[in-house]
Amino acid sequence: MSRSTAHHSDRHGTPRTRRTPDPPETARAPAPPDAHQGPDRPGTPDGHQGTDQPGTPDGHQGPDRHSRPDERQGPDRPGAARGEDARTAVTVFVALGANLLIALAKAVGGVFSGSPALLSEAAHSVADSLNEVFLLASLKRSKRAPDDQHPFGYGKERYFWSLLAAVGIFVMGGCFSFFQGAEALSSGSSEDHSGYLVGLAVLGVALLAEGSSLVRALVQVHGHAREAGHGTVAELRAGDDPTLRTVLAEDSTACLGVVFALLGMWLHMVTGEVAYEATASFLIGALLVYVAYRLAKESRGRLIGEAIDPAQRRELRRFLEAQPEIDTVTGLLTMRLGNDSTLVAARVDLVPGHDSEEVEEVLVRVKTAMAEIWPYADQIFLDVTEASARDRAKARADRQALDERVAAVEKEDRGT
Repeated sequence: MSRSTAHHSDRHGTPRTRRTPDPPETARAPAPPDAHQGPDRPGTPDGHQGTDQPGTPDGHQGPDRHSRPDERQGPDRPGAARGEDARTAVTVFVALGANLLIALAKAVGGVFSGSPALLSEAAHSVADSLNEVFLLASLKRSKRAPDDQHPFGYGKERYFWSLLAAVGIFVMGGCFSFFQGAEALSSGSSEDHSGYLVGLAVLGVALLAEGSSLVRALVQVHGHAREAGHGTVAELRAGDDPTLRTVLAEDSTACLGVVFALLGMWLHMVTGEVAYEATASFLIGALLVYVAYRLAKESRGRLIGEAIDPAQRRELRRFLEAQPEIDTVTGLLTMRLGNDSTLVAARVDLVPGHDSEEVEEVLVRVKTAMAEIWPYADQIFLDVTEASARDRAKARADRQALDERVAAVEKEDRGT
């Protein structure tokens, strides 16, 4: 007999690694008195029988029937997620304001001095400003409630707008910088340096403004790392908010790009060779293209459907395996649906001796406990199957591979 069940709870929290609770206490958690139905309940998407209730809007049933979301405590309640989004929005607004002012100053200084490096930096700031508008749109659109066309919500909007931001960095920043460098080399003439002091002053102010925006983004990333219990470098690698990561990437490249432009302009003034500024424009273009590639690659992975990080998957598997009623976890699939929403689908083989009513009670209890421990797992599907010898062997191999993957990631984090 194969049985599939589903659970939906209010979205709250961001995907963070959590300590797995003591299995015996969780295993003995009482089931809600009215949380199960008989085995003859139809209605799961794959045609199996399950515990899905037609009375709720999305056809799911879970612990929120017995406890309101505002009664939950800790950092994973909905207000915390909204507060984090508000802080991210402030970070984006700070970056947008800085980029707009800097873009104007660089453009005026570039036209006045005729510096290709400064014009490349102006294009860089214009691209960053447009991208911040994209990111602000993603913050609002990703929080829309699920509907019939998008039953899992709009969380992946953030990844889509981050992809557009990467394209903007590539086209408006990288390609224009390459064009400025090529044009400077083809001119072959030495420009009048009378306006270069103004250009250098503009770049100095830009470096201070970009640096302040970068510091704010780094402070927010450091706060995320402290909450997750790991280092800042590990958070930069595994961070879940594409909006914050994009702002951080933009500010970092902006600061480095300003340094390239300063060096190129200064060497041009000292030597009279325009090749130095052309080289600075090429370096700025190459930097922007690389950043655009990395951001697009990450957004592509999330849009296609990416699993949560290995440590979190191992915690979920260990929790399921620790339940006394579960004999084997034959499969565990996860997918990010947004910053605060994750799909978890598991195939489990129960120990013999449970009748259909007891099976329903076990599944509801396990899902309820999972939703309380990992609030970001708001779409939980459990499928009860009879495991064959081949299934058990595959489960052991999957568990070993996951342990090795987690060990490799932890070793890499310690090395950095």
